Amino acid sequence: MNTPSSMFSASLVLPAIRDAFGKLNPRELIRNPVMFVTACVATLLTLLLILGEPGLPLGFQLQLILWLWLTVLFGTFAEALAEGRGRAQAASLRATKAELKAKLMLGVGDTYEIVPASRLEKGEIVLVETGDLIPADGEVIEGVASVNEAAITGESAPVIREAGGDRSAVTAGTRVISDRITVRVTAEPGQGFLDRMIALVEGAERRKTPNEVALTILLVGLTIIFLIAVATIPGFAAYAGGMVPVALLAALLITLIPTTIAALLSAIGIAGMDRLVRFNVLAKSGRAVEAAGDVDVLLLDKTGTITIGDRQASEFRPLAGVDVDTLAEAALLSSLADETPEGRSIVVLARERHAVRVAALVAGSEVIPFSAQTRLSGVRVADALIQKGAIDSVLKAHEQPGDSLAVRELIRVTDEIARGGGTPLAVVREGKLLGAIHLKDVVKAGIRERFGELRKMGIRTVMITGDNPLTAAAIAAEAGVDDFLAQATPEDKLALIRREQAEGRLVAMCGDGTNDAPALAQADVGVAMNTGTQAAREAGNMVDLDSDPTKLIEIVGLGKQLLMTRGALTTFSVANDVAKYFAIIPAIFVALYPGLGVLNVMGLATPRSAVLSAIIFNALIIPLLVPLALKGVRYRPMAAGPLLARNLSIYGLGGLVAPFIGIKLIDLAVSGLHLA
Repeated sequence: MNTPSSMFSASLVLPAIRDAFGKLNPRELIRNPVMFVTACVATLLTLLLILGEPGLPLGFQLQLILWLWLTVLFGTFAEALAEGRGRAQAASLRATKAELKAKLMLGVGDTYEIVPASRLEKGEIVLVETGDLIPADGEVIEGVASVNEAAITGESAPVIREAGGDRSAVTAGTRVISDRITVRVTAEPGQGFLDRMIALVEGAERRKTPNEVALTILLVGLTIIFLIAVATIPGFAAYAGGMVPVALLAALLITLIPTTIAALLSAIGIAGMDRLVRFNVLAKSGRAVEAAGDVDVLLLDKTGTITIGDRQASEFRPLAGVDVDTLAEAALLSSLADETPEGRSIVVLARERHAVRVAALVAGSEVIPFSAQTRLSGVRVADALIQKGAIDSVLKAHEQPGDSLAVRELIRVTDEIARGGGTPLAVVREGKLLGAIHLKDVVKAGIRERFGELRKMGIRTVMITGDNPLTAAAIAAEAGVDDFLAQATPEDKLALIRREQAEGRLVAMCGDGTNDAPALAQADVGVAMNTGTQAAREAGNMVDLDSDPTKLIEIVGLGKQLLMTRGALTTFSVANDVAKYFAIIPAIFVALYPGLGVLNVMGLATPRSAVLSAIIFNALIIPLLVPLALKGVRYRPMAAGPLLARNLSIYGLGGLVAPFIGIKLIDLAVSGLHLA
C-alpha cells in the first residue's frame, strides 16, 4: 500500500494538475453532476462579476469565485491523481506490447514469417523459442517450456507451460527462457490481457459500479432538492422586505450540496481497482471488486489453498512385535531414491524423529521405482527386498493371508489413519509386514486464524475436495472451515453455488481448470488462476496473476476496504455538510431574521466572513481527504454492527467536529487579514 508521500510525488502530481484542467471540459465534467453544478455556479458568478452585480464588494466576489473554481479543480484533481497512479505501469505495458513480434507459422513444416504481434488473428499458430517474448494470449498446443512471467506478475521464478492439462495458458509479454512451444492465439486483436490491463490501470474503460451509480443518483437528488430550496429564497427575502445577493445564494447552494463525496467518489473507485492491480489481481469490472466486499460464502479448494498441497509423513505406526525404529529405518531405505515430496518427507521424519543413521544406499542396491501398475516402490539391499505402497498392493504382492494377525492389525491401523483424514502406506521387508506410514495433508500455518477472521466478517467458508467424506471431515475440522463438500465434481460445485445464491447469498470461489469454468462463471466473484486454462480465465471475473488460491481471502478484504472507504467518506461528507449549515445559514439570513443569530454557535466575526470561511473550508477539505480516498480506510474484520458504530464514531463525529474547528480557524484568519 502506497504512502502519502509516494501519492504526491512530482511525477504523479504535475500530470494530474494538467489533467485536472482538462477535465473541466463540460463533456467530461457532466459525468459528475454535483461538480458540474458547482462549475456552472462558478461560471455564473464570473459572468456577474464581469457584468457588475451590485451589493457586494469586488474583492469578496473575487474570492468566492476563486474558491468555487478551486472546489471544482480539487475534485477533478482527485480523479486525475487516482488515474495517474496507473500511468507508469500502463506505459511499461505499452512499451512491452509495442516491441512484440511473432513467428507466424505458415503451415509448411517449421517455416514461419516474422510479423508484428498486433497483426495476429484469433486462431493463428505462432512459434515461440528460447528468448522470445510470447506475442499474444494463447494456449500451448505443442511442447513444454519454462516461462518468465515477471513482466506481468512481478515474480522472478519461472513457471512451466505445456500442452494439455491446466498449465497451458500463456500471456502476451512473458518470455520463454528454455525450450520451445507452439501457441494458438486465443485473443482477438486489441482484446488481449495486456490491452485489458492497460485499460484498467488507466481507468480509460472503467464503468461506474451499481453502488457508485446509486450513490450518484442520491447526490443528484440532493442537489436538485437544494437547488429548488435556494431558488425559493429570493421570494421569501422579498416578502421580508429585503434581498439576498446572487453570490451569497450561490455560496449557500455550494455549501448545501454534497460536494465533498461527489469530488472523491470517482477517485475512491479508481483507487480501489488500482489497489487490486498492485496486488497482482486483474478485475474485469469494478462490480466484481464491490461484490467481493459483500461476499457471504467463500468456496476454497483444499489442495494448495487450505493444505500445503503435498502430503507429508507425520508418524510411523509399527505392528505388534516390531520396534518403531526398525519400521523407520525400513521406511527410510525404501524412500531414499524417492524424489516425490512424500518420499522426501519420510526420509526427514525417520532421521529427525527416530535418528536413523543411514545416509545413503549401499553400492549395488537396486532401486524399485514407483509404478502405477503395482502402486509400490522400494529398494533391494543385499538381497533384502524392502517396499512401501498402498495396503492392498502390498498384501497382493507379498501374498499375505487375509486372516493372519499381522494383516488384521495392519488393516485396523490403516483404517484409523484413514478415519483421521490421513493416507496410509504399508511397509514390508522380506515378506514381513512391519507397519504403516501415516501421510497427511498439512494444513497451512495460520489458516485457521484466517478463517476465524472471515467468520468475524460474517463470511462462511466451505472447503471443496475430491477426498472421501472421512478425510474431508478431518481436514475441515483441523482447518476450522464451516463446511465442506467431499468427492466434489464440477456439477456438484455448480449446484452448491446455485443453492447458496438461491438463498440470497453472494458466493466467491477460485479455480484454474476447464472443469472449474462453469462454477467460476456462476459465482458472484470468480477468481481464475493465471496459470490455468483459457476457459477458466475467461469464465472468472478476476484473474490472479500470482496464481495463489489463498489470495481469495485478501481479495475479499480489498473489496470490503473499498466499500468501507466509500461509506466512511460518505458519512464524513454528510456530517460535514450538516456542520457547515450552522456556519452559513445564520450568516446569510441574520439581517432578515435577527433571531437566527442564536444559531451562530461558532461566534463567527461577520456574515461575509462566515460565508467566505465556509466556502474556503468546503474547497480545502477535498484535497485533505484525497490521501484517505486513495489509500483506503483500514479494514479490520468485525461484525456489521460494531463496524457501523466504529465508522459513525470516527467519520460521523469527525465530520461534525472538523468544520466547526476548521471554519472557525479560517474565520479568524479571514477577519484578521480583513479579507471579508
